[in-house]
Amino acid sequence: MTYIKSRSFFLSLILLSASFAHAKEEEKKQSLQEEITEYIYHHVQDSHDFSLFSTKDKKTGEKIYYGFPLPVILVDEGIKFFMSSKLDHGKKVVESSGKFYKLYHGKIYETNQEGKISYDEEGEVTNLKPLDLSITKSVFSILLVSMLMFMLFTSLAKSYKENNQIAKGVGRFFEPIVILIRDEIAIPSIGENNYKKYMSFLLTLFFFIWFLNLLGLSPLGVNVTGNIAVTFGLALITFLITNLTANKTYWKHIFWMPGVPVWLKPLLAPIELLGVFIKPFSLMIRLYANILAGHIVLYSLIGLIFIFKNLVGSSLSLVLVFFISIIEVLVALLQAYIFTLLSALYFGFAVQEDDH
Repeated sequence: MTYIKSRSFFLSLILLSASFAHAKEEEKKQSLQEEITEYIYHHVQDSHDFSLFSTKDKKTGEKIYYGFPLPVILVDEGIKFFMSSKLDHGKKVVESSGKFYKLYHGKIYETNQEGKISYDEEGEVTNLKPLDLSITKSVFSILLVSMLMFMLFTSLAKSYKENNQIAKGVGRFFEPIVILIRDEIAIPSIGENNYKKYMSFLLTLFFFIWFLNLLGLSPLGVNVTGNIAVTFGLALITFLITNLTANKTYWKHIFWMPGVPVWLKPLLAPIELLGVFIKPFSLMIRLYANILAGHIVLYSLIGLIFIFKNLVGSSLSLVLVFFISIIEVLVALLQAYIFTLLSALYFGFAVQEDDH
């Protein structure tokens, strides 16, 4: 009887130990999933520094970031200027002209000397936010791509001038793309008589979006066109150009549609006017959603490699990452093409005449 009781005790102890080990393994797995989720969230968000990659300190467990700082420019009773390295990814409080600032969840708040963050009953931060005009990672990427485009196409223009209207060097690669945008997008959408005044913007739009999309797929991993503020800015420019260059026919088709019964025109006018704002809104959402979703899917598949930790699961994830990366390269070009094409169509609607 004593032997049976001892055996039951040891069996219970073994089962308890197994349950504890399983719980620890589940906790570790959950912690890894949370870390991957945090990494993906950090990647798709803008930041005040340009981090290339990060590692964990084996002793302390703290993250160590490798990259370079960017200028922080705050407007708060004057202009405050300092480098983002002083914020130390939200670990330190920065004092400037008698005021204290802290980086918290990607935003800079005014705090006390201890860096206290206060909340209201709904869990919202109540600290004051200064006007943030900092050079963030997205802004830095936009400036970088802008300078690249300026140098590239200035060189292309000079080669045309110096080489009897024949492109040379890297211009031979971009010349067919410029002709494609002119012959397949601008002229069919806007017309022979009006396309030239929109060509500079259409070319800038196409290459700007394409280069930023490709930059997002590079090891730098900058998610610029997956930022709704950027796509909003691009759509806003298209909206302004469309409506500021529109002729009388365009506005007549909105407020007093030809060929429609008079009693029906007042009913259709609000719908047509709403369409003026829906068109750029669709441009904004389409580019933002496609690029953001692509980045999330790609990094989620990469995260699965660290979760599976076996030959079959990790190999399958690696293959999927490869094929999704190829698709994303095509999507980068396709989204630039679609945004440019739709912008050209809106310009075409704005300058069409009654006989069309």
